[in-house]
Amino acid sequence: MAESTKNKPLVEFQDIYKIYAMGDAEVRALDGVSFSVYDGEFVAIIGQSGSGKSTCMNIIGCLDVPTTGTYLLKGTDVSKLTDDEQAEIRNKTLGFIFQQYNLLPKLDVLENVELPLLYKGLDDKEQKERAMAALRRVGIEDKWHHKPSQLSGGQQQRASIARALAGSPSVILADEPTGALDSKTSNEVLEFLIELNEQGNTIILITHDNSIAARAKRVIRLQDGKIVYDGDAMGDEIIKSTVLLKRKEEAKG
Repeated sequence: MAESTKNKPLVEFQDIYKIYAMGDAEVRALDGVSFSVYDGEFVAIIGQSGSGKSTCMNIIGCLDVPTTGTYLLKGTDVSKLTDDEQAEIRNKTLGFIFQQYNLLPKLDVLENVELPLLYKGLDDKEQKERAMAALRRVGIEDKWHHKPSQLSGGQQQRASIARALAGSPSVILADEPTGALDSKTSNEVLEFLIELNEQGNTIILITHDNSIAARAKRVIRLQDGKIVYDGDAMGDEIIKSTVLLKRKEEAKG
């Protein structure tokens, strides 16, 4: 497990189970999962389809609750909160980056970035200032008046990142953030996430791609709802093999 000088984790799973009934069968999407994420970490949660990573993401994001076990977000037991309270802690604590950007097409970039700030009770002036500051951080402040359709895929993802940053979240939760991008743009987005982490942002990246997970500092690998690895990215044999193979291919090219 990752070491930290912090006494309490930002995210903590304590023996989490998520069980679904499929007819007479029982499906354990998460089967006794425990881990903690501390301030300043960059963690990739990786697994193939059916591994439980999406369920894990939904629980971290307060979009679902475990069947049994305890999920603590900044020390708060999320499962004991009402839907409205979950929405409030989600809005205050988490910033979301999605594969498909989830930008509203009828709003310009600035309005999209401002959107989560509406629920924080900020006045219009502060909303605009914080949204423009976030766009400045991701390097597209000059595109503030553009509609999403007028942006490239990489620019749209940067707008999505700005929206996540605007609320100053404790944790940035990135769900397959490069899945809709070409390899060059994917690398640019990953480099930016690494830069954000170096600036002190805590990032949890959900992915099925070993080469992307390799860019994180720590990897939690899920298989059949269980953690099969939790540690340094290059300590995971699958990721290590992927990286070495990629380096050989690049050397040949």
